[in-house]
Amino acid sequence: MRTSPGSGNAADGGPSAVRLPLEGVLVADFGRVLAAPYATMLLADLGAEVIKVEQPGTGDDTRAWGPPYAQGEPTYYLSVNRNKRSLALDLRDPDDRRRAAELVRRADVLFENFRPGTMEKYGLDYASARELNPGLVYCSVTGFGAGAGAALPGYDLLIQAVGGLMSVTGPAPGQPVKTGVAVVDVLTGLHAAVGALAALRHRDATGEGQHVEVDLLSCLLSSLVNQAAAHTLTGQVPGILGNRHPSIAPYEVFQARDRPFVLAVGNDRQFAALCRGLDAPELAADPRFATNADRVAHVAELARLVGTLLARRTASEWFDRLTPLGVPCGPVNDLRQAFELAERLGLAPRVTVTGADGQPMDLVANPLHLSATPPRHTRRPPGLGEHTDDLRAWLDSPDS
Repeated sequence: MRTSPGSGNAADGGPSAVRLPLEGVLVADFGRVLAAPYATMLLADLGAEVIKVEQPGTGDDTRAWGPPYAQGEPTYYLSVNRNKRSLALDLRDPDDRRRAAELVRRADVLFENFRPGTMEKYGLDYASARELNPGLVYCSVTGFGAGAGAALPGYDLLIQAVGGLMSVTGPAPGQPVKTGVAVVDVLTGLHAAVGALAALRHRDATGEGQHVEVDLLSCLLSSLVNQAAAHTLTGQVPGILGNRHPSIAPYEVFQARDRPFVLAVGNDRQFAALCRGLDAPELAADPRFATNADRVAHVAELARLVGTLLARRTASEWFDRLTPLGVPCGPVNDLRQAFELAERLGLAPRVTVTGADGQPMDLVANPLHLSATPPRHTRRPPGLGEHTDDLRAWLDSPDS
């Protein structure tokens, strides 16, 4: 790998006291919106040098996705682009296309999530990239694959609908609902990052790169885990159960005296403890509720009885009473309360970087906790084309 100008692990590009696990890995990031940028941010947090290639004047689509804004920039864009450098290249321009090809030649990993055929138009498809750089790990993220589904647009909401997630999500049968975040994009980004790391491991052992392909539909079907397995193994077609679980009870949202409250009881021992905490030990001995299978079979009756008891106290009172008994439970928090909980637990969910105007900017921390090589949170998300001059000069210079 030929290190780009200013590469390193400090906010200004200086060296870090700790060598991060992906330090020395150069990523050419042609991705945009969410799935690919999320994957490359994870790699950047672990030390990879990520060069974000953007269209001059407009850049990543998410630069226009607001409100809300922070320091004049959409929070959507800011959420998945820290620790990167922005290089503005017009791939329709021969000189910029040459620079893009040179970046591919020098890179260890390339990410792209254009529609199939777009990179080929610019001579940057996998076959062309492999000619330039046989050791390149080339990661393509699509909506429905590069075959019969190549022409279909890969938007998260669409995938949630046609991929079955909405068929098992919602308040009641016939009322499908999307999740509150583009979860399929996030799951696909995670799969893409794992695939890239596996391919890097292979490259380091053999010297050979390869094409890593992930698509949103396949990642969703895999991530439906038990619901998908219920279909592949038995032919069952799961439906919407609201906040209930198809195989565990009580495992749903109830209404405490002041606000919604969750019980996630996973075994008979926890259920007996719940009954003691509710001052209703007789429920544990009731033959309708003696085992988990019994409780699932009589879930409506159980929910009615438990709901009546929970309505007598506030969510906080129940949390304080049931948690010491080993009952998994808790209130339904908003995001402010969720961050406050993580902070109380010492999980450090926020990190502060310096924004474009020199003001501090709070971002969500990388969730990995590595004892020897913790992720870095040093560079703020770059302005459009912020590093173009330095990077163009580097790409135009003789390879050293």
